[in-house]
Amino acid sequence: MSALDPRALRRAFGSFMTGVTVVTCKAADGTPLGFTANSFSSVSLDPPLLLVCPGRFLSSYDSFASCSHFAVNVLAEGQEDVANTFATFKGDRFARTPHRADPHGNVLIDGALAQFSCTTHQVVDAGDHAILLGEVRAFHHDAGRGLGYAGGQFFSLGLERAALDPAGNTALLGAIITEGDEVLLEKTDAGYRPPQVISTERQHVRRTLAGNLGSRGQPVRLGPAYAVFDDGNVQCSYFLANASAAGSAFTRHPIRDIPGLTFATAAITQMMHRFAEEAETRSFGLYVGDARRGDVHHLPERT
Repeated sequence: MSALDPRALRRAFGSFMTGVTVVTCKAADGTPLGFTANSFSSVSLDPPLLLVCPGRFLSSYDSFASCSHFAVNVLAEGQEDVANTFATFKGDRFARTPHRADPHGNVLIDGALAQFSCTTHQVVDAGDHAILLGEVRAFHHDAGRGLGYAGGQFFSLGLERAALDPAGNTALLGAIITEGDEVLLEKTDAGYRPPQVISTERQHVRRTLAGNLGSRGQPVRLGPAYAVFDDGNVQCSYFLANASAAGSAFTRHPIRDIPGLTFATAAITQMMHRFAEEAETRSFGLYVGDARRGDVHHLPERT
């Protein structure tokens, strides 16, 4: 059997959309520990079991692999900052995150959509991770939507759905397509722009956009919405995307060269300059507004 490309395998695993959790336990001296994980699953109702998979690369791995109890906090929309804190921050993560202890001795994150307080049922060695099985002793669940994760990016279905809600008969759909460290653009007389299409289909915008790009010779995997704004004539909706196969329909440019390019409109210029900045940290936000003013629902820096 030939060796698998680990980076390609990681991308393939990442195409599965998941929720985002913060898993917590306490070290032997009582210090609270936590890490961000999307490797979480329910296992059984009788007995009530769940699992998470801490990686051996975690500085807290030994504590999680030997803990007698732990908690899983399913993050809600808007808790990207919590996810980033427990994924990348090297200082006291709990000093930056509202939390509390429960009667079972576990640490619960305030505002989480669901919280599961567990005792350790079994720990199974699993390559570069461990499978940490927990028996649920108590749980709490609030109404709302969970924070999503796919393709290395957070997404918020509630915010995206509200932004993409049909508001007219015509929409401009576009994709900021990347392939490695390059972005794919189309050239017009006015300057460059992300590949785009005018559509009257407002219920299946992703399918419409992906189909159009595929018919032009560039298959893509569409990610979350990146900018949704009214330019005075139509509603413009741009999505992040990855090239799923090589194509020759569009020109390729290093992302670092974006600030030196001339774009077709001022709104596209602003959007693409923001994209170039955010691509350095992979910390992407969703812009909602009009062609001049709006809000970026931005995610803190992450790696």
